[in-house]
Amino acid sequence: MTDAVPTNETILVVGAGISGVTAALEAAECGKDVVLVEKSPSVGGRVAQLYKYFPKMCRPLCGQEINQRRMDASRRLRLYTMAEIESVTGEAGNYDVSIRIRPRYVNENCTACGACADAVEAEIKNPHNLNLNAVKAAYIPYSMSYPQRYVLDPSIIGTDDAQKAKEACQYGAIELDMEEATVEIKAGAIIWATGWNPYDAAKIQPYGYDRYDNVITSLELERMMDPSGPTGGRILRPSDNREARSIAFIQCAGSRDQNHLSHCSRICCMASLKQSTYISEKYSIDSDATTTIYYIDIRTIDRLEDFQKRVQADEKVRFIKSKVANITEDRISGDVVLHGVNTEGYQRYDNQHDLAVLAIGMEPSVRAGAVGSGIAGDKSGFIQADANNGAIFGAGCAANALDVNRAVQSATAAALRAIQVVNGVAATEAGS
Repeated sequence: MTDAVPTNETILVVGAGISGVTAALEAAECGKDVVLVEKSPSVGGRVAQLYKYFPKMCRPLCGQEINQRRMDASRRLRLYTMAEIESVTGEAGNYDVSIRIRPRYVNENCTACGACADAVEAEIKNPHNLNLNAVKAAYIPYSMSYPQRYVLDPSIIGTDDAQKAKEACQYGAIELDMEEATVEIKAGAIIWATGWNPYDAAKIQPYGYDRYDNVITSLELERMMDPSGPTGGRILRPSDNREARSIAFIQCAGSRDQNHLSHCSRICCMASLKQSTYISEKYSIDSDATTTIYYIDIRTIDRLEDFQKRVQADEKVRFIKSKVANITEDRISGDVVLHGVNTEGYQRYDNQHDLAVLAIGMEPSVRAGAVGSGIAGDKSGFIQADANNGAIFGAGCAANALDVNRAVQSATAAALRAIQVVNGVAATEAGS
């Protein structure tokens, strides 16, 4: 990676999920100096939490490895992890940016041997697994983390555990006196690729996410199904750790709803269709395992419609056209009971299931108004393309609710726009 000093011909990319990494690599491989800033200890973002992609149903690991190799090979890309933007001033072609970097307490000598984790006793909730399990307070974020380096949670700094970690490391990688640092850079253009957060399911009161153990979100199920996830790839009910065999998916949980997210999050239909194949795969020889998808309408297009038809052909997957009114709990079994009306025939139902999965909507991690003064955003907070934004461009799910494929396309487009700006800066300086 580059050691060059960023100038006003540098492109700054904020966020190192699939969109940010794509934009950074595309710009760097076009010969531009790039600074990539990520607030987490590792790149990867939400995609790193997926078990499989749709529609090919492959693991994201191969794509991650390719991007990581590209990053290693780049001479024009500088990466800051555990870093956030403090301030941005200036104008298109000439921005001054302050970056705050939190201490990792582990330097570049780390070989990811794990001795520090073995020495530490304290545990913290595992952020990669959505806090569904615990991890040592000296940890590597996930198996494909980049950089492949441990991090010490600040909660153990100043404790015996921190000292044990330092003494266990034979490579001198533990630096307990690391402090927060600030880096000032110049940039000609900024790509804002801070991704998305799942909508807070607890706000959807009729569905009881904060009251009933056996109501979970689609992202939580995704982590459960991953063999490296909190349940080792098993679909376990949080209430009693019993394997769930009757699973309900509730579509548009918080989306297309004026009380929550007014927009369609676009990924939810395909996420549930995809996850239904996990269940069919998991229980391929168990005839009593069933999936029920409660939906308003299924939104799939092009090749994704073919995927939908394959799922609909599975006799173990049932579709009920209905906006679920509310969920209650059977106190004896802990089962969830879904109440509503099937709009195809208008029959009322009170259907009991082992587990309910909310196909939760997406909202931008950083709303347009928080990116900077005057940055145009829609009513959901996604960054809009607007001349008044100067050379600050939204990419991926910072700009719209998108699936992985469209997020990559959006990132590539943002990289092109940023390249055009810094090319203009270079041309102006050459002619002056």
